[in-house]
Amino acid sequence: MVLMFSSDAVAFPTSGNPVGLPDGALKGTTTVGIVCRDGVVLATERRATLGGGFIANKVAQKLFKIDDHIGMTIAGWVGDAQALVRYLRAEVNLYRLRRAAPISVEGSATMLANILSGNRMMPYLAWVLIGGVDGKGIHLFSVDPAGGSIEDNFVSVGSGSAIAYGILEEAYKENLTVSEGVDIALRALTVAMKRDSNSGDGYLLSTITEKEYREYSDDEIKKRLTKLKLD
Repeated sequence: MVLMFSSDAVAFPTSGNPVGLPDGALKGTTTVGIVCRDGVVLATERRATLGGGFIANKVAQKLFKIDDHIGMTIAGWVGDAQALVRYLRAEVNLYRLRRAAPISVEGSATMLANILSGNRMMPYLAWVLIGGVDGKGIHLFSVDPAGGSIEDNFVSVGSGSAIAYGILEEAYKENLTVSEGVDIALRALTVAMKRDSNSGDGYLLSTITEKEYREYSDDEIKKRLTKLKLD
């Protein structure tokens, strides 16, 4: 059995499956990314499941700091997703050493897309969101297992993403503050966790601005949920 926290039909349609996954192979994740006027919000829940819906882990790490200005959420097979995190971190660090400057957010997304595209015969079964802030502005990219990279203002990936999009489509507007974006992300995850049995067991939340990469503690998230009457 393979441990997973990933997407089902939303990420891998039953028709035109880009990587030939068996039906029902990937279950259980809701990840959210939101572009705001002063930064990016990245959020996910913490449940990891085995095929068939068995809850294998309730404290899975699905949100990672790639550099001081870039973050990444993961959905997919745990081993493949973690390998991509290690791979991208190493390449981003090498870029900084060689160029004496940080890589752009688009550059990191393109780098990862090239890795995925170059391995389509033996694919990494993972779908990621990459967000951050650089000299060109504020960016959020969705990078799929086949190497497609698409920039958007808000994205959700995973088995609960269709539910999360109901909140994102209704609540998102231009010029959101990061604080407003955090509230929307928590609302989207909460609703998804209530209806998607493969998502749950808490929240991971980070914001990236020109000033800092900030990881929210469980206590900070709990206070926010209480304020929003979501606890």
